[in-house]
Amino acid sequence: MINKSRGFSIFFNVLLIFLVLACLVPFWLLIVSSFTSETYLVQNGYSMMPKEISMAAYNFLFATRDSIVQAYKMSIIIAVCGVTASVVMTILFAYPLSRTNLPGRSFFSLILFFTMLFNGGLVPTYLVYTNLVHVKDTIWAMIVPYLLFNPFLVIMMRTYFTTSIPHEVIEAAMLDGASETQTLVKVVVPMSKPIIATISLMTLIAYWNNWTNGIYFITTRTDLYGIQNYLNDVMNKASFLTSHVSGMINAADVPNISVRMAIAVVAVIPLLIAYPFFQKYFVKGITLGSVKG
Repeated sequence: MINKSRGFSIFFNVLLIFLVLACLVPFWLLIVSSFTSETYLVQNGYSMMPKEISMAAYNFLFATRDSIVQAYKMSIIIAVCGVTASVVMTILFAYPLSRTNLPGRSFFSLILFFTMLFNGGLVPTYLVYTNLVHVKDTIWAMIVPYLLFNPFLVIMMRTYFTTSIPHEVIEAAMLDGASETQTLVKVVVPMSKPIIATISLMTLIAYWNNWTNGIYFITTRTDLYGIQNYLNDVMNKASFLTSHVSGMINAADVPNISVRMAIAVVAVIPLLIAYPFFQKYFVKGITLGSVKG
């Protein structure tokens, strides 16, 4: 019995190592390719170790440092404001749904579930935000459309409130004279750090990686572009140069493939920096916030 258990443990550890390597190898290949010369990539393809090291991709990317700094600044502002507002809205929606004495609780839960199955589509969404909300060419265009972007996060938080916050604690707060708002702010929220950190990380990733809002709603105010929109614009310029330099210079001298890799590296670095701060609560929040009934 002990041998079987030990054999399973070894197999499981080997499997985990393989899965970790499967996640790390593509990222390593991404970094190596970004530091490889365009000529080598065009002629020989990708390799695990850089054969011809070149900084051309990053020189091309950082040719206008002021623009990329501005894009990073806008992404940070959008992410901080968006995550804060979205998490607050999620808490304010999930907490009442976790209370069994809420009038119309089933109706509101049905509305929430309905939005997971159907949405208005791109054209109605665009018309609402441009003609009714008037967010076009404003910073709100980068924030408002993603508020409460995933009803599943509301369900996760509601489930956490229901299963992980003892009802006796809430009742004790009420008996001590606390209102619903005071109970939520001073009792429930401090006990919900794991799920709040988990949802914050998920929302942060969504805001940081979002580039569609900039394409849909930003037409003239390019200074409002976040890092994703800026890098997408740089990639389009690199592709344009590659397709229009034939006959003038060697297309391999214009960084295109390596620029795309460098763009991915630059875009993912902030998320890699942020993740360790959320890791402590992430797994616990996912586990305890999983849907149970």
